[in-house]
Amino acid sequence: MQLFYNPNIDETTQEFSFDKEESKHIIKVLRKKDSDILHVTNGLGYLFETEITLASDNKCTVKIISVEKAQDPKYRLHLAVAPTKMNDRYEWFLEKATEIGIHEITPIICDRSERKVINMERFEKIILSAMKQSNELYLPKLNEAISFKEFVKRKNEGLQLIAHCEETDKKSLKSVLKPNENVTLLIGPEGDFSEKEIALAIENNFQPVSLGNTRLRTETAAMVACHSVAFFNEISN
Repeated sequence: MQLFYNPNIDETTQEFSFDKEESKHIIKVLRKKDSDILHVTNGLGYLFETEITLASDNKCTVKIISVEKAQDPKYRLHLAVAPTKMNDRYEWFLEKATEIGIHEITPIICDRSERKVINMERFEKIILSAMKQSNELYLPKLNEAISFKEFVKRKNEGLQLIAHCEETDKKSLKSVLKPNENVTLLIGPEGDFSEKEIALAIENNFQPVSLGNTRLRTETAAMVACHSVAFFNEISN
């Protein structure tokens, strides 16, 4: 199934048109024509089966034939991950985490962060592309970058975890997870979190966890965490 995206439709919508860029792709590149079927999501768990009523490369119009709603997620995974020095590594994480199943991502700026500015528009495009490619019906939420200090002082539901490399008392990620429980997990920059940041996180009820015995790159640690939480919940349900 090839999936298209339109954030402005819901279960009450009967007909809509794609923008010029998407219309050109549908008609000129994919060579779709009148009466062809397109599958569309609004990123909120809905799958719309539609039929092309006007095959125009300027304004491809469709009518909705049927609507299905995917099951609401039983848990939410929120990864707060420091931007990597090389943008392509963070982009790789965004793409793969979306494919595996993540609900929310926040770039956090830390004491040892080498990159403190992100390209929100590009990151959102990568997430959207990965959602469509993997036939995922929920679009992960990408938040604006925020300081580590500000983030840890916010209230989060469920487990609050911090994965760091310091040789301190830490439990394995697997041992602290519970089925269908929301998880917020912090992943630091290439130089790891500072001791001050770790202490601040613990003061704000974040529990230190280990992702394994080896030292992982930022994007690898984020992927291990994402897959571990998704897999744990899959085998627990």
